[in-house]
Amino acid sequence: MSTRAPATAAAASAPAFLWGVSTSSYQIEGAASEDGKGPSIWDTYCRQPGRVTNNDTGDVACDHYHRYAEDVALMKRLGVGAYRFSVSWPRVLPKGRGAANEPGLAFYDRLIDALLEAGIEPWLCLYHWDLPQALGDLGGWANRDCAFWFADYAALIARRTGDRVKRFATFNESSVFTLFGFVMGGQAPGIVDRNMFHRAIHHVNLGHGAAIDVLRSHVKDASLGIVHNIQPCRPATPAPEDVKAAALFDAYWNGAFADPQILGAYPPLLADLMEPWIQAGDIARICRPIDWFGLNHYSPHYMKAWDGNPLGVGWGPSPENVRRTSMGWPIEADAFRDTLIGLSKRYKLPVYVLENGTANPDVVDDKGEVNDPSRIDYLKSYIDALGEARAAGADVRGYFIWSLLDNFEWGSGYSQRFGIVYVDYATGQRIPKASYHWYADLIRSTAARPLAAAS
Repeated sequence: MSTRAPATAAAASAPAFLWGVSTSSYQIEGAASEDGKGPSIWDTYCRQPGRVTNNDTGDVACDHYHRYAEDVALMKRLGVGAYRFSVSWPRVLPKGRGAANEPGLAFYDRLIDALLEAGIEPWLCLYHWDLPQALGDLGGWANRDCAFWFADYAALIARRTGDRVKRFATFNESSVFTLFGFVMGGQAPGIVDRNMFHRAIHHVNLGHGAAIDVLRSHVKDASLGIVHNIQPCRPATPAPEDVKAAALFDAYWNGAFADPQILGAYPPLLADLMEPWIQAGDIARICRPIDWFGLNHYSPHYMKAWDGNPLGVGWGPSPENVRRTSMGWPIEADAFRDTLIGLSKRYKLPVYVLENGTANPDVVDDKGEVNDPSRIDYLKSYIDALGEARAAGADVRGYFIWSLLDNFEWGSGYSQRFGIVYVDYATGQRIPKASYHWYADLIRSTAARPLAAAS
Protein backbone atom coordinates (compact mmCIF):
# COMPACT_ATOMS: atom_id res chain seq x y z
CA MET A 1 0.00 0.00 0.00
CA SER A 2 1.27 3.45 -0.82
CA THR A 3 2.12 5.56 2.21
CA ARG A 4 1.54 8.85 0.41
CA ALA A 5 -1.09 11.22 1.73
CA PRO A 6 -4.33 11.35 -0.27
CA ALA A 7 -4.04 13.75 -3.17
CA THR A 8 -7.02 15.43 -4.77
CA ALA A 9 -5.35 18.61 -5.97
CA ALA A 10 -5.24 17.40 -9.58
CA ALA A 11 -9.01 17.02 -9.65
CA ALA A 12 -9.66 20.22 -7.72
CA SER A 13 -7.49 22.34 -10.00
CA ALA A 14 -8.57 20.72 -13.29
CA PRO A 15 -9.68 23.17 -15.97
CA ALA A 16 -13.29 23.39 -17.07
CA PHE A 17 -12.40 21.30 -20.10
CA LEU A 18 -10.14 18.32 -19.48
CA TRP A 19 -7.50 17.15 -21.97
CA GLY A 20 -6.10 13.66 -21.58
CA VAL A 21 -4.75 10.47 -23.13
CA SER A 22 -5.84 6.85 -22.77
CA THR A 23 -4.28 3.38 -22.80
CA SER A 24 -5.18 -0.10 -21.54
CA SER A 25 -3.33 -2.68 -19.49
CA TYR A 26 -3.00 -5.59 -21.92
CA GLN A 27 -2.13 -3.32 -24.82
CA ILE A 28 0.88 -1.64 -23.19
CA GLU A 29 2.02 -3.28 -19.95
CA GLY A 30 3.78 -6.44 -21.06
CA ALA A 31 5.29 -8.40 -18.13
CA ALA A 32 2.67 -11.02 -18.93
CA SER A 33 3.89 -13.55 -16.37
CA GLU A 34 6.04 -11.47 -14.04
CA ASP A 35 5.63 -10.83 -10.33
CA GLY A 36 2.81 -13.31 -9.86
CA LYS A 37 0.50 -12.17 -12.67
CA GLY A 38 -1.89 -14.84 -13.88
CA PRO A 39 -2.85 -15.43 -17.52
CA SER A 40 -5.75 -13.59 -19.11
CA ILE A 41 -8.08 -14.77 -21.84
CA TRP A 42 -6.05 -12.61 -24.23
CA ASP A 43 -2.82 -14.39 -23.29
CA THR A 44 -4.56 -17.62 -24.21
CA TYR A 45 -6.20 -16.27 -27.35
CA CYS A 46 -2.94 -14.88 -28.73
CA ARG A 47 -1.38 -18.33 -28.51
CA GLN A 48 -3.96 -19.84 -30.86
CA PRO A 49 -2.30 -19.71 -34.30
CA GLY A 50 -3.93 -17.35 -36.77
CA ARG A 51 -6.03 -15.44 -34.26
CA VAL A 52 -3.85 -12.30 -34.28
CA THR A 53 -1.93 -10.69 -37.14
CA ASN A 54 1.61 -12.11 -37.26
CA ASN A 55 0.68 -14.22 -34.21
CA ASP A 56 1.60 -11.19 -32.08
CA THR A 57 1.06 -11.27 -28.31
CA GLY A 58 0.96 -8.82 -25.43
CA ASP A 59 3.83 -10.57 -23.65
CA VAL A 60 6.08 -7.49 -23.88
CA ALA A 61 3.91 -4.91 -25.67
CA CYS A 62 5.29 -1.43 -24.78
CA ASP A 63 6.94 -2.74 -21.59
CA HIS A 64 5.02 -0.07 -19.66
CA TYR A 65 5.24 -2.24 -16.55
CA HIS A 66 8.95 -1.43 -16.37
CA ARG A 67 8.90 1.93 -18.20
CA TYR A 68 5.85 3.60 -16.63
CA ALA A 69 7.95 6.45 -15.18
CA GLU A 70 9.17 7.36 -18.67
CA ASP A 71 5.58 7.30 -19.93
CA VAL A 72 4.36 9.52 -17.09
CA ALA A 73 7.15 11.96 -17.93
CA LEU A 74 5.92 12.02 -21.54
CA MET A 75 2.42 12.86 -20.30
CA LYS A 76 3.73 15.62 -18.07
CA ARG A 77 5.63 17.17 -20.99
CA LEU A 78 2.49 16.88 -23.08
CA GLY A 79 0.55 18.88 -20.50
CA VAL A 80 -2.48 16.62 -20.13
CA GLY A 81 -4.64 16.96 -17.05
CA ALA A 82 -5.70 13.32 -16.88
CA TYR A 83 -4.71 9.80 -17.88
CA ARG A 84 -7.18 6.99 -18.37
CA PHE A 85 -5.63 3.55 -17.86
CA SER A 86 -6.94 0.15 -16.90
CA VAL A 87 -5.99 -2.32 -14.22
CA SER A 88 -5.14 -5.85 -15.27
CA TRP A 89 -7.51 -8.05 -13.24
CA PRO A 90 -5.19 -11.12 -13.44
CA ARG A 91 -2.22 -9.01 -12.34
CA VAL A 92 -3.86 -8.21 -9.01
CA LEU A 93 -5.97 -11.40 -8.68
CA PRO A 94 -4.13 -14.13 -10.61
CA LYS A 95 -7.04 -16.54 -10.33
CA GLY A 96 -9.65 -13.82 -10.67
CA ARG A 97 -10.75 -14.21 -7.06
CA GLY A 98 -9.30 -15.26 -3.74
CA ALA A 99 -5.81 -14.18 -2.70
CA ALA A 100 -4.59 -10.84 -4.03
CA ASN A 101 -1.16 -10.44 -5.60
CA GLU A 102 0.75 -7.77 -3.69
CA PRO A 103 3.40 -7.06 -6.37
CA GLY A 104 0.64 -6.41 -8.91
CA LEU A 105 -1.17 -4.02 -6.59
CA ALA A 106 2.13 -2.29 -5.79
CA PHE A 107 2.69 -1.59 -9.50
CA TYR A 108 -0.55 0.41 -9.67
CA ASP A 109 0.39 2.22 -6.45
CA ARG A 110 3.62 3.34 -8.10
CA LEU A 111 1.83 4.41 -11.27
CA ILE A 112 -0.86 6.38 -9.45
CA ASP A 113 1.65 8.09 -7.19
CA ALA A 114 3.80 9.06 -10.18
CA LEU A 115 0.76 10.54 -11.95
CA LEU A 116 -0.23 12.59 -8.93
CA GLU A 117 3.32 13.85 -8.48
CA ALA A 118 3.20 14.97 -12.12
CA GLY A 119 -0.10 16.80 -11.56
CA ILE A 120 -2.06 14.33 -13.71
CA GLU A 121 -5.41 13.00 -12.52
CA PRO A 122 -5.68 9.19 -12.68
CA TRP A 123 -8.85 7.85 -14.34
CA LEU A 124 -8.97 4.15 -13.50
CA CYS A 125 -10.92 1.70 -15.65
CA LEU A 126 -11.53 -1.63 -13.97
CA TYR A 127 -11.99 -3.75 -17.09
CA HIS A 128 -10.49 -3.36 -20.54
CA TRP A 129 -11.03 -6.91 -21.80
CA ASP A 130 -8.29 -8.95 -20.06
CA LEU A 131 -10.44 -11.33 -18.00
CA PRO A 132 -8.46 -13.77 -15.85
CA GLN A 133 -8.24 -17.09 -17.71
CA ALA A 134 -9.17 -18.91 -14.48
CA LEU A 135 -12.59 -17.23 -14.70
CA GLY A 136 -12.76 -17.81 -18.43
CA ASP A 137 -12.42 -21.52 -17.66
CA LEU A 138 -15.59 -21.19 -15.55
CA GLY A 139 -17.56 -19.63 -18.40
CA GLY A 140 -16.37 -16.04 -18.05
CA TRP A 141 -19.09 -13.48 -18.69
CA ALA A 142 -21.50 -16.19 -19.79
CA ASN A 143 -21.52 -17.30 -16.13
CA ARG A 144 -23.78 -15.13 -13.94
CA ASP A 145 -21.33 -15.49 -11.05
CA CYS A 146 -18.80 -13.44 -13.04
CA ALA A 147 -20.78 -10.28 -12.21
CA PHE A 148 -20.18 -10.87 -8.51
CA TRP A 149 -16.54 -11.88 -8.94
CA PHE A 150 -16.16 -8.55 -10.72
CA ALA A 151 -17.75 -6.72 -7.79
CA ASP A 152 -15.26 -8.37 -5.41
CA TYR A 153 -12.40 -7.30 -7.68
CA ALA A 154 -13.82 -3.75 -7.73
CA ALA A 155 -13.85 -3.74 -3.94
CA LEU A 156 -10.19 -4.73 -3.83
CA ILE A 157 -9.19 -1.91 -6.18
CA ALA A 158 -11.40 0.61 -4.40
CA ARG A 159 -9.89 -0.20 -1.02
CA ARG A 160 -6.38 -0.08 -2.38
CA THR A 161 -6.55 3.06 -4.53
CA GLY A 162 -9.57 5.04 -3.36
CA ASP A 163 -7.47 7.29 -1.12
CA ARG A 164 -5.90 8.73 -4.28
CA VAL A 165 -8.17 7.83 -7.21
CA LYS A 166 -11.63 9.38 -7.44
CA ARG A 167 -12.49 8.81 -11.11
CA PHE A 168 -13.47 5.22 -11.87
CA ALA A 169 -14.98 3.55 -14.92
CA THR A 170 -16.39 0.05 -14.61
CA PHE A 171 -16.01 -1.25 -18.19
CA ASN A 172 -14.54 -0.18 -21.51
CA GLU A 173 -16.61 -0.92 -24.62
CA SER A 174 -18.82 -3.72 -23.37
CA SER A 175 -20.50 -3.97 -26.77
CA VAL A 176 -17.16 -4.67 -28.44
CA PHE A 177 -15.81 -7.42 -26.20
CA THR A 178 -19.16 -9.21 -26.01
CA LEU A 179 -20.03 -8.97 -29.73
CA PHE A 180 -16.61 -10.04 -31.00
CA GLY A 181 -15.83 -12.37 -28.13
CA PHE A 182 -19.09 -14.30 -28.06
CA VAL A 183 -20.91 -14.13 -31.38
CA MET A 184 -19.12 -12.41 -34.29
CA GLY A 185 -15.61 -13.78 -33.78
CA GLY A 186 -12.27 -12.01 -33.84
CA GLN A 187 -11.58 -11.47 -30.15
CA ALA A 188 -11.04 -13.43 -26.95
CA PRO A 189 -12.45 -15.78 -25.85
CA GLY A 190 -13.27 -16.64 -29.48
CA ILE A 191 -16.76 -18.11 -28.92
CA VAL A 192 -19.58 -17.98 -31.48
CA ASP A 193 -22.81 -18.75 -29.62
CA ARG A 194 -25.90 -16.51 -29.67
CA ASN A 195 -27.27 -17.64 -26.31
CA MET A 196 -23.92 -17.22 -24.58
CA PHE A 197 -23.69 -13.77 -26.13
CA HIS A 198 -27.02 -12.68 -24.66
CA ARG A 199 -26.09 -14.10 -21.28
CA ALA A 200 -22.76 -12.24 -21.39
CA ILE A 201 -24.53 -8.94 -22.15
CA HIS A 202 -26.76 -9.30 -19.11
CA HIS A 203 -24.01 -10.46 -16.78
CA VAL A 204 -21.73 -7.58 -17.77
CA ASN A 205 -24.61 -5.22 -17.02
CA LEU A 206 -25.08 -6.86 -13.63
CA GLY A 207 -21.35 -6.54 -12.98
CA HIS A 208 -21.49 -2.84 -13.80
CA GLY A 209 -24.31 -2.18 -11.35
CA ALA A 210 -22.68 -4.22 -8.60
CA ALA A 211 -19.35 -2.47 -9.09
CA ILE A 212 -20.95 0.97 -8.99
CA ASP A 213 -22.47 0.14 -5.61
CA VAL A 214 -19.15 -1.19 -4.32
CA LEU A 215 -17.22 1.88 -5.48
CA ARG A 216 -19.79 4.23 -3.92
CA SER A 217 -19.49 2.46 -0.59
CA HIS A 218 -15.68 2.37 -0.52
CA VAL A 219 -14.52 5.62 -2.14
CA LYS A 220 -15.36 8.97 -0.62
CA ASP A 221 -16.21 11.61 -3.25
CA ALA A 222 -16.04 9.06 -6.06
CA SER A 223 -16.94 10.19 -9.58
CA LEU A 224 -18.17 7.12 -11.43
CA GLY A 225 -18.97 6.24 -15.01
CA ILE A 226 -18.59 3.68 -17.76
CA VAL A 227 -17.02 3.88 -21.23
CA HIS A 228 -19.23 3.06 -24.24
CA ASN A 229 -18.27 2.90 -27.90
CA ILE A 230 -21.15 4.77 -29.54
CA GLN A 231 -21.18 4.97 -33.33
CA PRO A 232 -24.03 5.56 -35.78
CA CYS A 233 -25.13 2.33 -37.46
CA ARG A 234 -26.30 3.04 -40.99
CA PRO A 235 -27.57 0.66 -43.67
CA ALA A 236 -25.00 0.04 -46.38
CA THR A 237 -27.77 0.13 -49.00
CA PRO A 238 -31.46 1.13 -49.00
CA ALA A 239 -32.46 -2.54 -49.26
CA PRO A 240 -35.02 -3.44 -46.54
CA GLU A 241 -32.88 -6.29 -45.25
CA ASP A 242 -29.91 -3.92 -44.79
CA VAL A 243 -32.09 -1.33 -43.04
CA LYS A 244 -33.28 -4.06 -40.68
CA ALA A 245 -29.73 -5.31 -40.09
CA ALA A 246 -28.49 -1.80 -39.25
CA ALA A 247 -31.32 -1.27 -36.76
CA LEU A 248 -30.56 -4.57 -35.02
CA PHE A 249 -26.85 -3.85 -34.87
CA ASP A 250 -27.55 -0.38 -33.49
CA ALA A 251 -29.55 -1.96 -30.66
CA TYR A 252 -26.68 -4.28 -29.77
CA TRP A 253 -23.81 -1.83 -30.33
CA ASN A 254 -25.28 1.37 -28.93
CA GLY A 255 -28.16 0.35 -26.67
CA ALA A 256 -27.65 -3.05 -25.04
CA PHE A 257 -25.54 -1.59 -22.24
CA ALA A 258 -26.16 2.15 -21.97
CA ASP A 259 -29.96 1.85 -22.06
CA PRO A 260 -30.44 -0.59 -19.18
CA GLN A 261 -27.66 1.02 -17.16
CA ILE A 262 -28.99 4.58 -17.48
CA LEU A 263 -32.61 4.36 -18.67
CA GLY A 264 -33.56 1.11 -16.95
CA ALA A 265 -34.64 -0.98 -19.95
CA TYR A 266 -33.15 -2.98 -22.80
CA PRO A 267 -33.82 -1.57 -26.31
CA PRO A 268 -37.19 -2.79 -27.69
CA LEU A 269 -35.51 -4.90 -30.40
CA LEU A 270 -33.62 -6.83 -27.71
CA ALA A 271 -36.18 -7.01 -24.90
CA ASP A 272 -37.59 -10.44 -25.77
CA LEU A 273 -34.15 -11.84 -26.56
CA MET A 274 -32.82 -10.83 -23.15
CA GLU A 275 -35.86 -11.91 -21.15
CA PRO A 276 -34.72 -15.53 -20.50
CA TRP A 277 -31.64 -14.34 -18.63
CA ILE A 278 -33.27 -11.66 -16.45
CA GLN A 279 -34.10 -12.55 -12.85
CA ALA A 280 -36.38 -10.61 -10.52
CA GLY A 281 -34.76 -7.34 -9.45
CA ASP A 282 -31.99 -7.44 -12.05
CA ILE A 283 -32.87 -4.22 -13.85
CA ALA A 284 -32.79 -2.31 -10.57
CA ARG A 285 -29.40 -3.87 -9.83
CA ILE A 286 -28.13 -2.71 -13.23
CA CYS A 287 -29.57 0.80 -13.31
CA ARG A 288 -27.46 2.51 -10.66
CA PRO A 289 -26.74 6.27 -10.61
CA ILE A 290 -23.54 7.30 -12.38
CA ASP A 291 -21.88 10.70 -12.69
CA TRP A 292 -20.69 10.82 -16.30
CA PHE A 293 -20.84 9.05 -19.64
CA GLY A 294 -17.55 7.95 -21.19
CA LEU A 295 -17.60 7.97 -25.00
CA ASN A 296 -15.28 6.22 -27.41
CA HIS A 297 -15.92 7.16 -31.02
CA TYR A 298 -14.08 6.67 -34.29
CA SER A 299 -16.51 6.45 -37.21
CA PRO A 300 -19.99 5.36 -38.31
CA HIS A 301 -20.76 1.73 -39.15
CA TYR A 302 -22.30 0.76 -42.49
CA MET A 303 -24.17 -2.49 -42.00
CA LYS A 304 -25.73 -5.13 -44.23
CA ALA A 305 -27.62 -8.37 -43.84
CA TRP A 306 -25.13 -11.26 -43.84
CA ASP A 307 -25.45 -14.89 -42.83
CA GLY A 308 -21.83 -15.22 -41.71
CA ASN A 309 -22.68 -15.12 -37.99
CA PRO A 310 -25.66 -15.98 -35.77
CA LEU A 311 -26.88 -12.36 -35.73
CA GLY A 312 -27.17 -12.22 -39.52
CA VAL A 313 -25.38 -8.86 -39.65
CA GLY A 314 -22.10 -7.80 -41.23
CA TRP A 315 -20.18 -4.75 -42.42
CA GLY A 316 -20.91 -3.23 -45.78
CA PRO A 317 -18.92 -0.61 -47.71
CA SER A 318 -18.83 2.99 -46.57
CA PRO A 319 -19.59 5.69 -49.16
CA GLU A 320 -16.93 5.87 -51.87
CA ASN A 321 -16.29 9.59 -51.40
CA VAL A 322 -15.39 9.23 -47.70
CA ARG A 323 -11.72 9.09 -46.68
CA ARG A 324 -10.60 6.15 -44.54
CA THR A 325 -7.94 5.49 -41.93
CA SER A 326 -5.35 2.75 -42.29
CA MET A 327 -7.80 0.51 -40.40
CA GLY A 328 -10.28 1.13 -43.21
CA TRP A 329 -12.58 3.15 -40.94
CA PRO A 330 -14.42 6.08 -42.57
CA ILE A 331 -13.42 9.57 -41.41
CA GLU A 332 -16.64 11.49 -40.71
CA ALA A 333 -16.26 14.20 -38.09
CA ASP A 334 -19.89 15.29 -38.52
CA ALA A 335 -20.96 11.91 -37.16
CA PHE A 336 -18.88 12.60 -34.05
CA ARG A 337 -20.57 15.99 -33.58
CA ASP A 338 -24.04 14.49 -33.99
CA THR A 339 -23.24 11.60 -31.64
CA LEU A 340 -22.16 14.00 -28.90
CA ILE A 341 -25.32 16.07 -29.27
CA GLY A 342 -27.53 12.99 -29.28
CA LEU A 343 -25.88 11.41 -26.23
CA SER A 344 -26.18 14.57 -24.19
CA LYS A 345 -29.89 14.78 -24.96
CA ARG A 346 -30.65 11.07 -24.52
CA TYR A 347 -28.82 10.29 -21.30
CA LYS A 348 -28.59 13.77 -19.71
CA LEU A 349 -25.13 13.14 -18.28
CA PRO A 350 -21.85 15.00 -18.70
CA VAL A 351 -19.88 13.37 -21.53
CA TYR A 352 -16.15 12.76 -21.55
CA VAL A 353 -14.63 11.56 -24.82
CA LEU A 354 -12.25 8.89 -23.57
CA GLU A 355 -11.08 7.53 -26.92
CA ASN A 356 -10.74 9.21 -30.28
CA GLY A 357 -7.88 8.98 -32.73
CA THR A 358 -6.64 7.22 -35.83
CA ALA A 359 -4.20 4.56 -36.95
CA ASN A 360 -1.45 5.55 -39.39
CA PRO A 361 1.42 3.69 -41.10
CA ASP A 362 3.95 5.81 -39.17
CA VAL A 363 7.70 5.49 -39.77
CA VAL A 364 10.82 7.11 -38.35
CA ASP A 365 12.50 9.35 -40.93
CA ASP A 366 16.20 10.03 -41.53
CA LYS A 367 16.18 12.73 -38.85
CA GLY A 368 14.83 10.33 -36.24
CA GLU A 369 11.42 12.04 -36.33
CA VAL A 370 7.91 10.77 -36.96
CA ASN A 371 5.72 13.06 -39.02
CA ASP A 372 2.03 12.14 -39.09
CA PRO A 373 0.16 15.02 -40.76
CA SER A 374 -2.87 12.87 -41.55
CA ARG A 375 -3.33 12.15 -37.83
CA ILE A 376 -3.12 15.86 -37.05
CA ASP A 377 -5.72 16.56 -39.74
CA TYR A 378 -7.97 13.89 -38.25
CA LEU A 379 -7.62 15.24 -34.72
CA LYS A 380 -8.23 18.81 -35.85
CA SER A 381 -11.43 17.88 -37.63
CA TYR A 382 -12.81 15.82 -34.76
CA ILE A 383 -11.91 18.37 -32.09
CA ASP A 384 -13.53 21.08 -34.22
CA ALA A 385 -16.64 18.88 -34.38
CA LEU A 386 -16.54 18.54 -30.60
CA GLY A 387 -16.51 22.33 -30.33
CA GLU A 388 -19.54 22.50 -32.61
CA ALA A 389 -21.35 19.99 -30.40
CA ARG A 390 -20.62 22.08 -27.30
CA ALA A 391 -21.81 25.21 -29.06
CA ALA A 392 -25.05 23.34 -29.86
CA GLY A 393 -25.56 22.59 -26.17
CA ALA A 394 -23.90 19.20 -25.68
CA ASP A 395 -22.43 18.88 -22.19
CA VAL A 396 -18.98 17.61 -23.23
CA ARG A 397 -16.34 18.15 -20.57
CA GLY A 398 -13.20 16.38 -21.75
CA TYR A 399 -11.31 14.79 -24.62
CA PHE A 400 -8.73 11.98 -24.38
CA ILE A 401 -6.70 10.83 -27.38
CA TRP A 402 -6.36 7.15 -28.18
CA SER A 403 -3.63 6.57 -27.65
CA LEU A 404 -0.58 7.85 -25.82
CA LEU A 405 1.55 5.03 -27.24
CA ASP A 406 1.59 2.78 -30.25
CA ASN A 407 0.52 -0.55 -28.79
CA PHE A 408 -0.88 -4.05 -29.22
CA GLU A 409 -4.04 -3.42 -31.23
CA TRP A 410 -5.93 -6.65 -30.43
CA GLY A 411 -6.54 -8.77 -33.53
CA SER A 412 -4.33 -6.45 -35.59
CA GLY A 413 -1.36 -7.07 -33.31
CA TYR A 414 1.34 -4.45 -33.83
CA SER A 415 0.44 -3.77 -37.47
CA GLN A 416 -1.57 -0.62 -36.66
CA ARG A 417 -0.16 2.43 -34.86
CA PHE A 418 -2.61 4.66 -32.96
CA GLY A 419 -0.15 6.43 -30.68
CA ILE A 420 0.95 10.03 -30.61
CA VAL A 421 4.22 8.54 -29.32
CA TYR A 422 6.02 6.09 -31.60
CA VAL A 423 7.23 2.87 -29.98
CA ASP A 424 10.11 0.89 -31.40
CA TYR A 425 8.94 -2.55 -30.30
CA ALA A 426 12.42 -4.07 -30.63
CA THR A 427 14.05 -1.62 -28.23
CA GLY A 428 11.16 0.01 -26.39
CA GLN A 429 12.35 3.47 -27.46
CA ARG A 430 9.66 6.18 -27.38
CA ILE A 431 9.67 8.95 -30.01
CA PRO A 432 7.04 11.69 -29.71
CA LYS A 433 5.39 12.18 -33.11
CA ALA A 434 4.47 15.49 -34.73
CA SER A 435 0.91 14.90 -33.42
CA TYR A 436 2.27 14.78 -29.85
CA HIS A 437 3.77 18.26 -30.27
CA TRP A 438 0.61 19.51 -31.99
CA TYR A 439 -1.53 18.25 -29.08
CA ALA A 440 0.81 19.85 -26.54
CA ASP A 441 0.47 23.18 -28.35
CA LEU A 442 -3.32 22.81 -28.40
CA ILE A 443 -3.45 22.14 -24.67
CA ARG A 444 -1.26 25.15 -23.94
CA SER A 445 -3.33 27.40 -26.19
CA THR A 446 -6.63 26.39 -24.58
CA ALA A 447 -5.18 27.00 -21.12
CA ALA A 448 -4.86 30.64 -22.15
CA ARG A 449 -8.05 30.64 -24.24
CA PRO A 450 -10.41 27.90 -22.98
CA LEU A 451 -12.43 25.79 -25.40
CA ALA A 452 -15.85 27.37 -25.85
CA ALA A 453 -18.30 26.06 -23.29
CA ALA A 454 -21.69 24.68 -24.18
CA SER A 455 -24.25 27.43 -24.73
